Amino acid sequence: MEKVQVIIDFLLTQKMVFTALIIALVYLLRRLILSKIRGDVAFVSEERRNWMSRTKNGSFALIVLLLFILWKSEINEFALSVTAIAVAIVVASKEIILCFTGSIQRASSRSFRVGDWIEVGKICGEVIEHNMMATVIQEIDLYHGQYNYTGKTATLPNSMFFTYPVKNLNFMKRYVFHNFSIIVPDFVNLYPLVPKMLEKIDEHIHYFHEVAKRYNMVIEKHAGVDLPSSEPHIHISSGPTGEQIVHFMLFCPTDKATHLEQEIRADFMALYEERFPKEKTQDENHSQTNA
Repeated sequence: MEKVQVIIDFLLTQKMVFTALIIALVYLLRRLILSKIRGDVAFVSEERRNWMSRTKNGSFALIVLLLFILWKSEINEFALSVTAIAVAIVVASKEIILCFTGSIQRASSRSFRVGDWIEVGKICGEVIEHNMMATVIQEIDLYHGQYNYTGKTATLPNSMFFTYPVKNLNFMKRYVFHNFSIIVPDFVNLYPLVPKMLEKIDEHIHYFHEVAKRYNMVIEKHAGVDLPSSEPHIHISSGPTGEQIVHFMLFCPTDKATHLEQEIRADFMALYEERFPKEKTQDENHSQTNA
């Protein structure tokens, strides 16, 4: 007991050594727990990511608490000594304070959690970690209609949550309203193609249509808004130079969106060539020129 008391007295006297020892022990404990949670799997599941994030945040909070208890007297003396320059400290640490308050705002509003898809400014991705200072996401290419991971990891300071709106895109992980267009340069009557295209689309989506319909209703009930129906939509508009634009909207599984788009484009081009063969169009133009 005497030796233990001597060691304790030494550590309390040499607080820098004690501080380093606390940080090292907590860090080693965190590494051990994280390795146990991750295991030997190649891809980390959403549940494991949640536990890894909680472990990291908990270890950070534990270090802060222990160091505060250890250095309490010095902190009190320091707080009294810096009263005169408190304003300068606040200004200098403005970004850090915003990050902390942004974290509090995120936690209180429950705007997202680990595993959700979010959009902040022009950055979209899946949340893989969040802490008191920053949020880490795996970037997803949503602006080109691909819905694929880009392989880039973005670290967003929590202060961004006060500058940009946070959009939770979590329902898009399973189903998405996929929009794309086909431009037809010739001014011809495309409306007879619409019923045939809807039949072609129904052939492509029949195997998931009922599930999509139910999921659409679940989203409407959860969001409390009247969303577009799960039925495919086609409408035609004109461009500024006379070309026609055929717009398609599908409610489909996110991982099938790009494949379905390619199939629908191929069907449209086949129907268009069948109804407006190039040879016929060229012959008509040639006849008009001779006339």
